[in-house]
Amino acid sequence: MSFFPWRRVGAALVFGLAALGVHAAPAWTAAWAAAPQNFDVLPQLPGVPAAPKWMVQGTVRQQLTVALDGSQVRVRFSNRFGQRPLRIAAATVALGTGGGNLSPGTVQPLVMGGRAAFEVPAGQERWTDGAALAVRAGQPLVVSFALAESVPATVVHRLPPEGAWLAPGNQTGAAQLKDVQRKPWNLFVTGLDVKPPTPANVLVAFGDSITEGSGAESGAEAARYPQRLGVRLQGVAGRTPVSVINAGIGGNRLLADFTGPSGMSRFDADVLQQSGATHVLVLIGINDIGFGTFQGKLLPGFNPPTAQALIDGLQQLVDRGRGRGLKVLLGTLLPFEGSGYWSEANEAKREAVNRWIRGRQDVAVVDFDAALRDPSDARRLAARYDSGDHLHPNAAGTAAMAQVADVPLLRE
Repeated sequence: MSFFPWRRVGAALVFGLAALGVHAAPAWTAAWAAAPQNFDVLPQLPGVPAAPKWMVQGTVRQQLTVALDGSQVRVRFSNRFGQRPLRIAAATVALGTGGGNLSPGTVQPLVMGGRAAFEVPAGQERWTDGAALAVRAGQPLVVSFALAESVPATVVHRLPPEGAWLAPGNQTGAAQLKDVQRKPWNLFVTGLDVKPPTPANVLVAFGDSITEGSGAESGAEAARYPQRLGVRLQGVAGRTPVSVINAGIGGNRLLADFTGPSGMSRFDADVLQQSGATHVLVLIGINDIGFGTFQGKLLPGFNPPTAQALIDGLQQLVDRGRGRGLKVLLGTLLPFEGSGYWSEANEAKREAVNRWIRGRQDVAVVDFDAALRDPSDARRLAARYDSGDHLHPNAAGTAAMAQVADVPLLRE
């Protein structure tokens, strides 16, 4: 049963227009995204070398895997955390051939308001104009942009599958960059939309490192559970196409900032503002719980939240999503005994949150916990799904997550 009866009216209207020979123009639809982090405030973790502050100049190239077929593309440049304008001298998009290289015959300029050189004001994000480039789901695209001046690396996403390739000068049209450097960050590009041939659903997978993909074959994009789910949902005859967008941030907490803005504070920008968003799958809270183990060590003055505080926060996300017409799915928190996060008190919180999730009647429940736990010890990940840290699923685990998340609601 649909949660939204008004869609029946909309469907009837579309059917009537089609009968009259009137067809709605394809709408911009999210086909890739990265949840941005502020490089300047990323925490220094114990035992992890500090990331030096650095300036970006010349050409930046990034490889993105699109989740949906389309005839046109546009790119979102973000200066959300910048303190000065982000000035782009030139930008292109092209089909990728692997390793950050591109197919020269497919290069299309990216312009903004018809201008080849453009800027994104501090604290804002901007979409380019549409570029005519036919793409297929699962295909790599290469976005290249040349900076008009060096800028601090502010808007980043840590641990993307490919990272960024940096090269001197303007090499935006080059099939292969010269004098290239690699960085393990996504830089300034936070979204890519397409115009699909038919209307599509957009599911935003929202969460922490388990969503982002830590543990799944060193974060290889194809092994992440949202990407695996997207593959399962593509190409089913007679069904609405589904674009699955990964909005996970490693270390993210629901109730407080840490490796990025808190889940509460970034939900609107990273979920509700994705083009054409229709569904959201929320899986977050394990870092809020687990950090209680390090009270007074990792975060001086940190007071671990109660289970009820987490439940209240999740309820707010449900309300905000449904208030904007999205269908909401809640994922149960995975078991984590054996990890540095675990304690009896933390386990009690996880179980309380999961009981609340399983009791919901107004949202779809995705029981990741039941699917991945050890049958002989429900507080642990099953060995075949454990990446080795007893917290993050391995590639087999993310495949199991994708299977259990493939629910009928995603087809509506």
